[in-house]
Amino acid sequence: MPELPEVETVRRGLQPAMEGSKILKAEARRKDLRFPFQKDFIARLEGQTVTGLGRRAKYLMADLTSGDVLLMHLGMSGSFRVLDGGTNNTPGQFHHPRSEDRAHDHVVFHMSSGASVVFNDPRRFGYMKIIARNALEDEPLLKGLGPEPLGNEFDAAMLARSCFNKKTSLKAALLDQRVVAGLGNIYVCEAMYRSHLSPRRLAATLATKKGEPTDHAGRLVNAIHSVLNQAIKAGGSSINDHRLTSGELGYFQHSFQVYDREGEKCQTKGCGGVVRRFVQNGRSTFWCPKCQK
Repeated sequence: MPELPEVETVRRGLQPAMEGSKILKAEARRKDLRFPFQKDFIARLEGQTVTGLGRRAKYLMADLTSGDVLLMHLGMSGSFRVLDGGTNNTPGQFHHPRSEDRAHDHVVFHMSSGASVVFNDPRRFGYMKIIARNALEDEPLLKGLGPEPLGNEFDAAMLARSCFNKKTSLKAALLDQRVVAGLGNIYVCEAMYRSHLSPRRLAATLATKKGEPTDHAGRLVNAIHSVLNQAIKAGGSSINDHRLTSGELGYFQHSFQVYDREGEKCQTKGCGGVVRRFVQNGRSTFWCPKCQK
């Protein structure tokens, strides 16, 4: 599933086509994706101008002049394609290839900017929902989300409070969207490696007995900031260079220090260990047992 940097890169790629433009026509070419479309889905979109395109965790959020918000989730295989003046661009690059099969073009937004924005999703795990902005706080899809990892409020103290007395592993805690929103398997593996923390250690070790942050919490938060910012910067560069990204592998994969590098030598200077893989909570975990403690 696309993670926060991929979704942020998609958001930045869609901004020029959607932000400030009116949805002249909207098409839903089937009755559902992961969930059924609302009965008034098309009616609440057509004629509305997108005043802003934001992101919350792994959700794209388009603010409309009506006061509604269009919530969009890419699911496992979803991607957007922008058709504009004969060009065909899929904003965002992903670790797993995106589909080019037009039979899976399920939603189309025809914008006053002249662009058509197409949502393609072969597995149909993505979804879209229109929510009144004044009802967002009570929306079940958003209500339980934790802080944004790149937000000002997310620091070592906040992470320590969230993990205080937790009996789960550190990796499981970081993947819990209630603890921190938007992190997924790839970037959790990378952040734990860069902070030299074992994915098997207890999440509670990020806090003292009084709930104050340990040095581990500080190192981990810095690593999360670093890896996410590096990934977003790489993705942003690919958009600024106007690269066609359909079917390409992830822009950040060449910077992976541990993820998907099983059997390779640990990149930590002087370590000499080897990257190992094991299954943890149904997900592949990549780590160096020698330097991650």
